[in-house]
Amino acid sequence: MQQDTQIARSNDGLFAVGSPVTHWSVRTSNPVQYEIRAGENLLDPQNTTILEDTDGTTGLRRIVVTDSMVDSLYGDRIRGYFEHHGVDHEVLVLDAGETHKSIDAVLRVTEALDSFGIDRRREPVIAIGGGVLMDIVGFAASLYRRSTPFIRIPTTLIGLVDAGVGAKTGVNHNGHKNRLGTYFPADRTLLDRTFLTTLDDRHISNGLAEILKIALIKDARLFDLLEQHGAELLRNKMQSPETGVGLTPADAPVDQRLAARGLHLDPATEVVERAIHGMLEELQPNLWEKVLERVVDYGHTFSPTIEMHALPTLLHGEAVTVDMALTTVMAERRGLVSVYQRERVLGVMAQLGLPTWHSLCTPEVLVPALRDTVRHRDGKQRLPLPVGIGSAIFANDVTETELAASAQTLAELSAGARR
Repeated sequence: MQQDTQIARSNDGLFAVGSPVTHWSVRTSNPVQYEIRAGENLLDPQNTTILEDTDGTTGLRRIVVTDSMVDSLYGDRIRGYFEHHGVDHEVLVLDAGETHKSIDAVLRVTEALDSFGIDRRREPVIAIGGGVLMDIVGFAASLYRRSTPFIRIPTTLIGLVDAGVGAKTGVNHNGHKNRLGTYFPADRTLLDRTFLTTLDDRHISNGLAEILKIALIKDARLFDLLEQHGAELLRNKMQSPETGVGLTPADAPVDQRLAARGLHLDPATEVVERAIHGMLEELQPNLWEKVLERVVDYGHTFSPTIEMHALPTLLHGEAVTVDMALTTVMAERRGLVSVYQRERVLGVMAQLGLPTWHSLCTPEVLVPALRDTVRHRDGKQRLPLPVGIGSAIFANDVTETELAASAQTLAELSAGARR
């Protein structure tokens, strides 16, 4: 800490002499470390992973937050798990869905924490649900007594590969997507692909959209896997063909780890590993988004506005896909993507059960969306555009005319595909 004045020392410590102190400059740091661990059958009473704190100890009290959909599917197992281990627990059930992602839901969580009398240092909140639920609980945990540890257990594919691995929390507000939020990573995220077996095809597709995002902007191998095995991944709900085959720690590129171990991953496992590893590669050096040029923002320029206008008919990943389809066409018009590559991209989207166009993809919606994004990105568009498949650049010169022309081209391509 520095003071803008002369400093002298006395027996009582430091004191100022001369002109009055008018300015202090404080600098500090807060290292961030959180764990993402993969496993299977987390709700099996014989599996104690959920009850292991970061230091390996087991607590006796827990508050669990889930949503109505997850509670209908797993509520009995969740309660039975904690009863089996003799844990004093309470389960708070929130309404499911993006339309309930609000500050009111956050306050319900904080009120439950107060009522339960949680020990915020030793009793982490446990969030079991999809991306919406984890965002709500994470936001509440960041606010309650200014920080309360929490554990994420995603039950959807989009939660497993996207919402569950980063640091952002947030809720919708004033008609805007995630307008209120914080950066507050969970202490641990526990990944269990067996939860995906109860998802319908549409919600598997929803998660595959965020995986496709990583493929298009940084991982051509991942795109090839989706192109070759997309229908199978969707049909099998991202399960491995053999039991016991799951994720391995994402501490090195998949190809290097496989070569070192002489192993082969099934497509579902490799796809999930690559998606998570690619996401973390981008997040780790820029967790607080000090650098605003982020390739993981691909598909997230126009989609927040499209999604909020379309609620509740359009899922997050579906809106992201429409955005990616639009910007793929825009990149083709600029010569960054070939016709063949564009055809492959739109073909994979269709194969994954994802939309490539929406009726809201019009200048009346897209132009205000771009303006809002410019405000969000500190006065520049910083719009990620694909270069071929597996790379990207940032554009700051997209005009309203170009945007309208790209939307028109996409509408014509979509109409032709439907005929």
